[in-house]
Amino acid sequence: MTDEPRWLGADELESWRTTAALLFALPAALDAQLQRDAGISHFEYLILAALSEAPERTMRMSTLAAHCEGSLPRLSQAVSRLEKRAWVRRTPDPADGRYTLAVLTGEGWDKVVATAPGHVAEVRRLVFDRTTKAQVRQLGDIAGRIMRAIDPNGC
Repeated sequence: MTDEPRWLGADELESWRTTAALLFALPAALDAQLQRDAGISHFEYLILAALSEAPERTMRMSTLAAHCEGSLPRLSQAVSRLEKRAWVRRTPDPADGRYTLAVLTGEGWDKVVATAPGHVAEVRRLVFDRTTKAQVRQLGDIAGRIMRAIDPNGC
């Protein structure tokens, strides 16, 4: 005998469909804004922003991949594109040569500084201008709970 699936109720199904649509629509909208205004993808922006906040604007590639929720091969391809624009450079980790560091260059810093205002305005327009302060807290709580279910050790 097999266990019957725990089917979603009507309210759960409606909520799930809206959430699933959001999971596709929001990244596409953010990507479109960044492509239009800055000529970079959302993933490339996440890389630049993460490096801009890191000590010495430097991070191990493996740590950066995890921080940006991307695989190491995807990160490596994106960093190659950023290197061609002289926004990021790679260097061996002097503490452990088995690792590679990604370093935000001065030109990369300038790109983040120029791009961030438009990106935060779009995030605010799409998400935070549409929610109350209580909903913002709930959104963070809900997202955190889901992320912990996906990766109990990551969040």
